[in-house]
Amino acid sequence: MKLAILGGAGRMGQMLLACAKTQEIEVVAVTEAPGSPHVGQPAAPGLCYQDVWPANADTVIDFTFHSCVRDNLANAVACRQAYVLGTTGLTAEERAAVDEASKTIPLCFAPNFSLGINLLLELVRRAAAVLDESYDAEIVEMHHRHKKDAPSGTALGLAEALAEGRNVNLDAVACYGRHGIVGERPAGEIGIHAIRGGAVVGDHTVIFAADEERVEIAHKAASRAAFAKGAIKAAQWLLGRAPGLYDMRDVLGFRG
Repeated sequence: MKLAILGGAGRMGQMLLACAKTQEIEVVAVTEAPGSPHVGQPAAPGLCYQDVWPANADTVIDFTFHSCVRDNLANAVACRQAYVLGTTGLTAEERAAVDEASKTIPLCFAPNFSLGINLLLELVRRAAAVLDESYDAEIVEMHHRHKKDAPSGTALGLAEALAEGRNVNLDAVACYGRHGIVGERPAGEIGIHAIRGGAVVGDHTVIFAADEERVEIAHKAASRAAFAKGAIKAAQWLLGRAPGLYDMRDVLGFRG
């Protein structure tokens, strides 16, 4: 696999480079935005950061910023490259671009590429199918102080998995934080709450609370290596796949 890493100077880009090296993955390009001070500087042995599209790669991994996604996708489509997208906070127009690109290239899009988180998503989906609306459902996530979007893409993915398990429309039942006199909690509501502070890589807890008991399912990331390893696994899985929109449920075989 000839891999390109977009946004290679960022925290995730650096971790992807490190994990690719330990797995002996061939990284053929590492990109940064035009004007970045990193462009032209060494990124890895034999590689410098570049500000042109890595057309020599057969797979790209993108953990950049949501406003870059449409242009990146257009380039990948033009080069017929497999695409792993871990960028969160996409607008409706950017998400539509993802759907459109997947008609031409194999594309894996996930709110979180950690294998543990994707197991958590599956557990939440199944728990929600068993624990009905008599169990109040709440999601709490915590990340480092530098994270720009809230709630996290992973928290939104967990909320979607919960809604899917209960066969409800998330938009109709979601509550993003609470403030003031909000009244009693409606039955069936899915609460989603974001906390920011310190250097927390990513903590997510899903709570099902009934009068008689409480079930909590949690995941705590200790290193971004968990996300990087999962993204590389997805990149390897995509090779040779037909065009389409995939996620980590496909990569891990949860869809059967």
